[in-house]
Amino acid sequence: MGSAISGFDSRIRDLLPDLERVYADIHAHPELSMQETRTAGVAADRLRAAGFDVTPAVGKTGVVGVLRNGQGRTVMLRADMDALPIREETGLAYASTETATDSTGTSVPVMHACGHDMHVTWLIGAATVMAQTRDTWKGTLMPVFQPAEETGAGAQAMIDDGLMTRFPKPDVVIGQHVMVGPAGMIGGRAGVITSAADSLQIRMFGRGAHGSMPQAAIDPVVMAAATVLRLQTIVSRELAATEAAVVTIGSLQAGTKENVIPDEAVIKLNVRTFDEGVRARVLTAITRIVNAEADASGAPKRPEITPIDRYSLVTNDPDATRRVLDAFRSHFPADRIRQTDPTSASEDFGTFGVQWHAPSVFWFIGGTDPDIYSKAKQSGTIGQLPTNHNPRFAPVLHPTLETGVATLIVASRAWLAG
Repeated sequence: MGSAISGFDSRIRDLLPDLERVYADIHAHPELSMQETRTAGVAADRLRAAGFDVTPAVGKTGVVGVLRNGQGRTVMLRADMDALPIREETGLAYASTETATDSTGTSVPVMHACGHDMHVTWLIGAATVMAQTRDTWKGTLMPVFQPAEETGAGAQAMIDDGLMTRFPKPDVVIGQHVMVGPAGMIGGRAGVITSAADSLQIRMFGRGAHGSMPQAAIDPVVMAAATVLRLQTIVSRELAATEAAVVTIGSLQAGTKENVIPDEAVIKLNVRTFDEGVRARVLTAITRIVNAEADASGAPKRPEITPIDRYSLVTNDPDATRRVLDAFRSHFPADRIRQTDPTSASEDFGTFGVQWHAPSVFWFIGGTDPDIYSKAKQSGTIGQLPTNHNPRFAPVLHPTLETGVATLIVASRAWLAG
């Protein structure tokens, strides 16, 4: 199998100029969650050209390809397609200038600030090479281009649209993500690899009044400010040092004028946890603190706490992960494979494996220029490198592009014996 896999490298090199064009095109034309019609069209066209049976519009904009190549296992490869409402500041020649209308009807700039354009290109490349070399493997390959990862809705939308009944059940579900780190480095681990995430909206109610007459008001701004500060004590004072959680208040909105005390304030927050017990305790503490601060202020009614979205833990199956990492070690230089820690970023990738009752494996690929990363590490400024969701996030093309194509091929072939 090793020599067959090694033969893929030359095919990847031959394909790189085309994949560069695909990547630049998708990067320049990002689309918001559940609006990925153009991106889905590119993916579907590429799969058809490679010889896959293609089903579009699964879960609204998702695309599923199936290539049956004799008796054997079924491997599902997943890439997410959606972009973010961020104005791009990378300075790239193919930088996005796109705008779109979001779910609230607001016009927003759009950018591939999370790397999903790279994910789509990786999967197009891997599917193409696997189809070109189908005489060297047996089984079924099923690339899945998923919408709306950024809202946590896309995987479930595809499942609700019959993914598990309309397509073959995979023996393994495979995915990967570009992250900050030296380009070409591969990081994986068995067990939990991405955190659970809960986003909440909290409406706190007061009583409005003239800014000159605070005694006539129940000020929701003060109520919300006190709540924001107290919420920070959950991690610092209610969790042990060995327990991990992040509580971030990303939005606090109240009022429209400096001399008007408003009737209400709205807090939006995000929680990341790595353990279900810790998650339950943090969410309980949030409810307790929010209600207590409202009571302390004499609020006319209890706050409204509304879930916005939810991401489950992504947990790599130990046996499947061992098989993938062993395959990586047999193909790539040993110093390019690293054991990674769980990340506080979150993903809905795990939904596929959990609901299909199939083992899944997810790993990370570095996308930072190695020289820039090395200098940042030496100077202690790695934290200043543009991360995913930053307006300046831009993975260096090489070797990020060819690494991601190769990892999908190597991992697939670990199940699809020739």
